[in-house]
Amino acid sequence: MSSQDNSEENLPQQQDDADGGVLATRDNPFANPGLPPHEHRVQDIDERAAKRSERVVAGLFTLSMLSTIGFIASFVAFPVDKIVYVFPIGRVSALNLSLGLTLGLALFCIGAGAIHWARTLMTDVEVPEERHDIEATPEVREEVLAGFQDGARESDLGRRKLVRNTLIGAMAMVPLTGLVLLRDLGPMPGTMLRHTKWAKGKMLINENTHEPLRPEDIAVGSLTFAMPEGLSEEDHDFNNQIAKAALMIVRLQPENIKDKRELDWSHEGIVAFSKICTHVGCPISLYEQQTHHVLCPCHQSTFDLTDGGRVIFGPAGHALPQLRITVNDKGYLEAMGDFAEPVGPAYWERG
Repeated sequence: MSSQDNSEENLPQQQDDADGGVLATRDNPFANPGLPPHEHRVQDIDERAAKRSERVVAGLFTLSMLSTIGFIASFVAFPVDKIVYVFPIGRVSALNLSLGLTLGLALFCIGAGAIHWARTLMTDVEVPEERHDIEATPEVREEVLAGFQDGARESDLGRRKLVRNTLIGAMAMVPLTGLVLLRDLGPMPGTMLRHTKWAKGKMLINENTHEPLRPEDIAVGSLTFAMPEGLSEEDHDFNNQIAKAALMIVRLQPENIKDKRELDWSHEGIVAFSKICTHVGCPISLYEQQTHHVLCPCHQSTFDLTDGGRVIFGPAGHALPQLRITVNDKGYLEAMGDFAEPVGPAYWERG
């Protein structure tokens, strides 16, 4: 008998070790050895090290609080229309950048502090839990393997090479359908939003009555919605066109208009602005007569119609585009061209 056989015979049938495991036996030479001896961290045996870790965790949480204060202060410090250049991103909103950085730092410091706290100060004593074996019995494994082999043999996948190859080709080409779905994202925003149906000489048509508007039709303090001449609800692309060209008209006292360009582009205090919110494109429909503010009902972006449609509250990124208007020789309000800037939400190429 070999020495190896002698050594296996000397193994006991079963013996528990001091750490809760099971020592190797003749029947199970790879038994669970149990947990290794617990190693204490430096913070467990040195109170000064524990205090240092405590200060680090507290410092991270304090930095998070300061970042939150910075997040709140950013609303006061940066106007919504301030643009800064950041390499390598390019031109970005100073407000959005500051809000993102401060909020990101606040959340990161909370997470980092919690992790450092757990790894250095919380208890790390291992607690074993007995669990049953989850592996299948040899009989079940043999039955599953035999079933798989029978299925592969009966399918003739190995012998029917034409079927196999065409199946592989079909499965490989199915993901290409996802590329086709990208077409539904539509054209680039710059192409789609920069031009509307408004053009020089097109009259302003009341959306409700479908009649051309005269200056006397616009009362002080009223809100009127208009669309460009020649646009009809019978057109196949009416919804797409009105979504860009929708116009709101308000009559103000000329002395209340603060922006010089707005005053020059108006007619006797009648101003025309895009109805499409510059946040996500919702239609603006709420007008406050006393303040001359318009409010988007979706996310409460608020614009001042006496100051060039400037954003004074909410997530919108830029002012409402204004349409330059005048009166033709027949006494009807008409546009003097298209909007000077793209309508609707901001996008990367807007500039």
